[in-house]
Order: sequence, then structure tokens, then C-alpha cells
Amino acid sequence: MNSDFLLPFIPISLFLCIAWTIKAIVDSRVRKQLVSSNVSQDLVRSIIESEEARRRHASLRWGVILVALAVGFFAIEALAWQELSPAVIGVLLGATGLGNLAYYAMSRRLPA
Repeated sequence: MNSDFLLPFIPISLFLCIAWTIKAIVDSRVRKQLVSSNVSQDLVRSIIESEEARRRHASLRWGVILVALAVGFFAIEALAWQELSPAVIGVLLGATGLGNLAYYAMSRRLPA
């Protein structure tokens, strides 16, 4: 494999790691200030529970989308398409759209 292909991904991944680290630090400081302030325990509990539900929903969304994309890639392989064409892109976009719709249907059934 040609290493020149991977070269642009190094600064991108470095930026993403730095951004994720900053977000984690800011989130932890906000939680620390929230707990240390004189806020009611019910408010703190509801904020933490809503954040946990949001994380679960994000994991569900990405899981459904990635499974739908895997099905799309399997369909491309089963049809023996070897070159990039509008049909290949359409299958992948359609799989992504179906994954988002499946997530929406699942999230409406889940408790908030």
C-alpha cells in the first residue's frame, strides 16, 4: 500500500484527537462545577440521565447506519460492481438514508 495515500490523514486525525480532548476536559469541568454548586440533586440527576440517554441514542444511530452501510457494501460486492459509478454511490447513499430512517423509527419507540 502506498504510504503517500495515508499522509493527509495524519493531521486530520491529530486535529480530531485534540478537539476530542478539549471537549472531554470542558465536559468534565462543567460537571464538576454543576456538582459543586448548590443546585438541587434532582436537576443534576436529570441532566446526567438526559446526557446518558443522548449518548445511547448516538451509539444506536451510528450502529444502525454502519450496519446499513455494510449491507450496501455487501450488495455492491454481490452485484460484482468493481468501478465507482453513480449506481454504487446511489446504493451507499440509499443505505445511509435507510439507516437514518431505521434509527428514527427505533428512537421513537425508545424512552427519552
